[in-house]
Amino acid sequence: MSIRRFTFFTLAFVAVVADSRQLISQSAPSIPRVEVTSASRLRLPGEIDSNSPALWQRIGGLNQLLVFTSFAGQPSLSMGPQLDRLSAPLPVVIDPWPGDGVWLEAVVPDVDGTLYGYYHNEVPASMCPASGKVIPRIGAVRSTDNGRTWTPLGVILQAPPGTFDCSTNDVFFVGGVGDFSVQLDVDSRDLYFFYSQYTRRATGVGVARLAWADRDNPVGKVMVYTNGVWLPARSFVFPNASVRWFYPQAAPIFPALDPFHGDDTRVNAFWGPSVHWNVYLEQYVMLLNHAKDTNWTQEGIYVSFNRRLDDPAGWSVPVKILNGGRWYPQVMGLEAGSGTDKVAGRRARLFMSGTSDHTVQFIK
Repeated sequence: MSIRRFTFFTLAFVAVVADSRQLISQSAPSIPRVEVTSASRLRLPGEIDSNSPALWQRIGGLNQLLVFTSFAGQPSLSMGPQLDRLSAPLPVVIDPWPGDGVWLEAVVPDVDGTLYGYYHNEVPASMCPASGKVIPRIGAVRSTDNGRTWTPLGVILQAPPGTFDCSTNDVFFVGGVGDFSVQLDVDSRDLYFFYSQYTRRATGVGVARLAWADRDNPVGKVMVYTNGVWLPARSFVFPNASVRWFYPQAAPIFPALDPFHGDDTRVNAFWGPSVHWNVYLEQYVMLLNHAKDTNWTQEGIYVSFNRRLDDPAGWSVPVKILNGGRWYPQVMGLEAGSGTDKVAGRRARLFMSGTSDHTVQFIK
């Protein structure tokens, strides 16, 4: 969403320039503010081209921070006693491999230590011969050895048939869903997915949920938020008794004003939501990429707030916190034993593509 379009909203925004690279934006008093400040560089281990989920586990009697990074479709695991003391990344094993590129973008621990992971999977766009483009979808995996090896649980969310565009100017996708984060609600009842939807007529940020009770058998169980209603998947049984699941198309909470599949190369679209619970604000915070062309050039990093996961319509209008920037912005909490990409306090590190050159401070 470009700055000029903000005039269509009733909220008043005040911009404060902090340095030549960044724009700190503030909203009306009822909406929190974010201050971004330059800081010494902090890098996660290895090369990274996706979100990097993190969690704390007690291993060998010690609290260890586990950070999962992905690059070129291969996830890896690093661990250590704190964010700036992580081991070199080692590739994780997913057996059997789900196929093609896999980026592990979200991991949630269960009370017994079992880890549930959710991955972005890109498959060739076979309906668009010779395009060289792909279709992302979302799958699930499970680990019982602190993330070293994983068992696939299946593909749990994908775009509906007929929503692809072989003539698109998008340099990567002809449609699909992916580039996401997840949050488990406080009662461990539902797991919420905040994802990028790249379908032809409904590009934007979608929301879906999975009952946590279905975490070991998630295929066909994800429900998609569309115009105030949670819609279930539909199944089709083939003569050989195999089953295929069809998932609804989301009505985006932040629809693209100029999607990737337009007649030109201009784009005005949010994508790649990263959501954490902020214990200081007592609100959920979403960071977003904002693309300005079909090459996915970054216009800026934006923030939105919501007090409830079960109210997708309650997210505030996105406000810019940084000009330009790089893909995959996410917060990493600094609190030992609790701070991760899903939980942070008043101050945290802002990472983009696995590198942090900024701290963020949240202000009520």
